[in-house]
Amino acid sequence: MGVALVTGGSRGIGAATVRLLAARGEAVALSYLRDADAADALVAEIRAVGGRALAQRADVAAEADVLALFGRVDAELGPLDALVNNAGIVAPQGRLDAMDPERIARVFAVNTVGAFLCAREAVRRMSTRHGGVGGAIVNVSSAAARLGSPGEFIDYAASKGALDTLTVGLAQEVAGEGIRVNAVRPGLIDTEIHASAGEAGRVARLAQQVPIRRGGAPDEVAEAIVWLLSAEASYTTGALLDVAGGR
Repeated sequence: MGVALVTGGSRGIGAATVRLLAARGEAVALSYLRDADAADALVAEIRAVGGRALAQRADVAAEADVLALFGRVDAELGPLDALVNNAGIVAPQGRLDAMDPERIARVFAVNTVGAFLCAREAVRRMSTRHGGVGGAIVNVSSAAARLGSPGEFIDYAASKGALDTLTVGLAQEVAGEGIRVNAVRPGLIDTEIHASAGEAGRVARLAQQVPIRRGGAPDEVAEAIVWLLSAEASYTTGALLDVAGGR
């Protein structure tokens, strides 16, 4: 058994990933930004069946929060060997010509800078260069990185495109140090993120544009994430795995 950290793990894809990792015997830490009740309930659910879990509030865009989060994992769960950079935000739908710099900066701060900071801390712990024994990182990107999300949220799409580049570059940087780095790019997945962008029914509206003719479920993305973290994916690094129903 190992120790995994899932950022943004209190709901949606993150929560599905936490549950699957715990079911497979991993000790799991999760971060959340606002929904303490959901995070605490998930931890209680895991502990009720004998698992090890903890939750901590952290804004991944704030270095102090990231350092505190990783420090708590070190102290309470032990050496980290898996990181899922899942924390992410999307702003209300709109065109670029209506976006202000504060919105753009916040989207990139969470989705891109936050992933950099968490990956940095994971490498400092996992890398054989730093005395670690290796591990795996999975970045949760988005099909938006290649589709662009015109008229909706191109800032979000661009932030995920940067995450793809981080994945490819970091994978090569630490491949010889025992760390694999991959990304999943979910497509139209039925989570709360669509409501936060202003259209709770977005999955239903766009489902017929997906070759499979439906939106995906968080569990379907979690399965891909957990596979990439596992020994079964031992020769896979620098991969961008689309989980998007063919879209």
